[in-house]
Amino acid sequence: MQARIPKTAVLATLVALLAPALSHAYEHATDLPTVTTALSPLPKFPVPDVASLKTKSAKLVDEDAFREKDVWGRIRSGYAIPDVSNDLVAKHVNWYATRPDYIARTTARASLYLFHVVSELEKRGMPTELALLPFIESAFNPNALSSANAAGMWQFVPGTGRDFNLKQDAFKDERRGILASTDAALTYLQRLYDMFGDWQLALAAYNWGEGSVQKAIKRNQAAGKPTDFESLADLMPAETRNYVPKLQAVKNIVANPQQYGLNLPVIDNSPYFTAVDKTSDIDLTVAAHLAELSVDEFKALNPQFKRPVITGDDQTKILLPKENAEKFHLNLAQWTKELSTWSTHKITSARESIRTLASRFHTSPEVIRQANNIPQNSVLKAGSTILVPKISASVGDIAPDVAESATVSYEAERASGKTAKGYKLPKAGKSDKSSPVSLVKARVSRDSSSKKHRKAN
Repeated sequence: MQARIPKTAVLATLVALLAPALSHAYEHATDLPTVTTALSPLPKFPVPDVASLKTKSAKLVDEDAFREKDVWGRIRSGYAIPDVSNDLVAKHVNWYATRPDYIARTTARASLYLFHVVSELEKRGMPTELALLPFIESAFNPNALSSANAAGMWQFVPGTGRDFNLKQDAFKDERRGILASTDAALTYLQRLYDMFGDWQLALAAYNWGEGSVQKAIKRNQAAGKPTDFESLADLMPAETRNYVPKLQAVKNIVANPQQYGLNLPVIDNSPYFTAVDKTSDIDLTVAAHLAELSVDEFKALNPQFKRPVITGDDQTKILLPKENAEKFHLNLAQWTKELSTWSTHKITSARESIRTLASRFHTSPEVIRQANNIPQNSVLKAGSTILVPKISASVGDIAPDVAESATVSYEAERASGKTAKGYKLPKAGKSDKSSPVSLVKARVSRDSSSKKHRKAN
């Protein structure tokens, strides 16, 4: 990273150069000790022309020297939440500092998403250290799933996700989507800040719930005690009590990684991905192929899609690295095959077994089970809507109302083929430990020299 020119030195040089224009504009210049000339009161003279000042200052200072080359620098420059300094912060700093491999894995995943998150925070005028919150929530894994069924990079539980218009149906879960979940998380955090007027309490409410924080505040008020985060900490569960100190620990490390013996990968201060509108259905594997990406790389940017087909409508967007988006458009223009090979079928009778369906749609039972996350030794219930291969080119796209309302229900079967009451099945769609995100190449500069979960929300 280029060395920074001290701000005071730049300002002093500017004032010295522009003294004739400024000498009658201000009465005091206490932040510029090198200027000693007595100045006239402001109201008697017009304010100097801003455009002129910018033109002259550009001659003195190369503006690129102040433009962050690294996203980490943008985050540091926008810190705005009051610091916490206590034993818990020290404990968590030590935990992270002694696990460089964990830091390397997490920052490699973060490299895909951080530019977007920081940009959205800056648009809203929010503290940029909030971009580090997924470090605490999910280790920047959009496929993270908690024991409380909180999902995605920002760890929304189903109900809160629906409150913030994150669609959750058989085909997609926008709690995992990068654009939708980030927008929802920042909207939620801003709402909590507006409610409490304090970012630390807003963060506690994001973890614990606003109702719980409000009750704790009222309890301390009734006892004549302060209501700041640290004063309320004893009333909080351990996870929430550690929540803000964990974020502070990551803030400290990002602020000065060398102090803790760590290196952060350089993340270029430029967009990594771009959004491509998709109004027609397309198989996930076809989309990855057209973009010249592996399926794992495609899923890392589009983790919200749960099925092998992406249903298209006016709101559907897929994210692609910028250079791959160009390839996608070029390859799509030359594509002569079907974009989607899947349709839906509604089960109307318990007699429709997976085996008979496979024969009817010219495929195997295993293909149907995998496409719909149906466990072995189970049968479909009537009313279920499942994915099946298209058997005719005349079959159109999946209707939006079908995609939104589709459900898949099943129950265990006995050896005779009849269902066994009370038999518990594992949940469909349980994430595999080998998340595709871990296989994606980190978005770091080639010349950078980087060293070689999630709990309930």
